[in-house]
Amino acid sequence: MTTPPHATELPRLHRFLVDHHRRQAARTADFPGGFAALDDTYAHSHGNNHALVTGPTDPEALPGRLDALLGHLPYRLLHVLDGEVAAACRGPLERAGYTAGGTYVMRHTGPVPAHGGAREVDLEALRAPVAASWRGFLPQAPDEVIEHLVERRTARLRTAPDVRFLASYTEDGEVAAWADLYLDPESGIGQVEDLVAAEEHRGKGHAGRVLDTAMHLADAAGCGLRFLTADTADWPHTWYARRGFTAVSTVHVFERA
Repeated sequence: MTTPPHATELPRLHRFLVDHHRRQAARTADFPGGFAALDDTYAHSHGNNHALVTGPTDPEALPGRLDALLGHLPYRLLHVLDGEVAAACRGPLERAGYTAGGTYVMRHTGPVPAHGGAREVDLEALRAPVAASWRGFLPQAPDEVIEHLVERRTARLRTAPDVRFLASYTEDGEVAAWADLYLDPESGIGQVEDLVAAEEHRGKGHAGRVLDTAMHLADAAGCGLRFLTADTADWPHTWYARRGFTAVSTVHVFERA
């Protein structure tokens, strides 16, 4: 039997993702087959308050366990790493009111690009552009929601041994695009995430400069296994594919409003 491409790398990538969520969380609560990652400081951030199924679990018991762990939230969000486990859980979750989606895990399989010219920045440099971007996505959101979505980057500083924020600037000195870079040189893995271009600066190459810089820096740090995640239902995954990324697995996402 031929081993599927990238099959030997998936356990490493999944372990990196699990560690990322555990490290970011202010507290975790385990249940059979997974855990909830929670942070009351950023209560409005779905990315900081959700559950992950990382192994075999009881599909029929899962909705009740999520209610018990996430009952203080106005929503439920669950990530399932394994496709067979997700298929088994889908029926009970949909009967409980969940909708299904997915996120591609995309490995960088192209050549390492030259440094793209983006800069390493601190959170202060990103506060205003990130807030403006979220205002565009969520025009009706209260100020507290926007604040949580901006300030949650503070929690990301603990997600990996080396965390960097990158930004591409316009000639006038405005932040035009940004992303997070998570590096673990010991494991040889690097992840770029939350790549965003400001609306007024889209289509000018800034996101590409940030992505190239991230891949270049990851390679320089000894991270030969480089990846990102992308929504299966949105267009960016096709852009990433054109820039040397290949989908190697799908994280199954279940959500109830």
